[in-house]
Amino acid sequence: MPLDTSTYTLALLRLDGRRWNELRRMHAQISTQPTADGSAYLEMGNTKVICTVAGPAEGRRAGGGGGGPGGDANATVQVEIGIAGFSGVDRKRRGRGDKRTSEMQMTIANAFSNTLFTHLYPHSTILITLHVLSQDGSLLAACLNAATLALIDAGVPMSDYVVACTSGSTASYSGDDEAADPLLDLNGTEEQELPFLTAGTLGAGEKVIVLVMESRVQATRLEGMLAVAVDGCKQVREILDQVVRRHGKRILESVNM
Repeated sequence: MPLDTSTYTLALLRLDGRRWNELRRMHAQISTQPTADGSAYLEMGNTKVICTVAGPAEGRRAGGGGGGPGGDANATVQVEIGIAGFSGVDRKRRGRGDKRTSEMQMTIANAFSNTLFTHLYPHSTILITLHVLSQDGSLLAACLNAATLALIDAGVPMSDYVVACTSGSTASYSGDDEAADPLLDLNGTEEQELPFLTAGTLGAGEKVIVLVMESRVQATRLEGMLAVAVDGCKQVREILDQVVRRHGKRILESVNM
């Protein structure tokens, strides 16, 4: 069923009531799994992800997407993603060999291999496990953001936050609409109908370390989409930073009691 964009044309509002540059409601918690070295729960709209981190620890080299420069001189980052069968509309369970899941695992592993201080943990493995409970767009971005919080909870040193967000365009590839506007943080319905990309940045700056685009878009719109995504990443970083600071404050208050 085609996406009805008539309301956006008339009132500049999307189907869920947001303007073009507004994020969906974002909620996150740290230390949700006491038995894990680090854990986090994150919601971006109706996309919900749980992340746990094990390590750095010796051993375990097989399975999942992995990455890391320098071989045994640095820790290896491995990522495993489990998508619940009830998470999407199609109620389809993805196996371990699913191509899309494998690509996401490699993207996340490569992003954190270049961000974490892996040289401090030679001959070790850092395992990031992600459980997708609900999907409604921005899945890769939600996984990256949840993994960042879980790694912070685990105390693994990194150069800065890895934050991610999606952006799209109101016109399809075939549409010749010069007035097409970029959209921030697409939901599931918008991702099915509109071209979009996922961008991940390092910290509050504009250094892009992740850029994934699986749909076709006219080159003239790409720069605007990327600029909107980078601006969205800055907003996401502020939200994640507030979550980390609140968690740290609670820990200090419990120690001083």
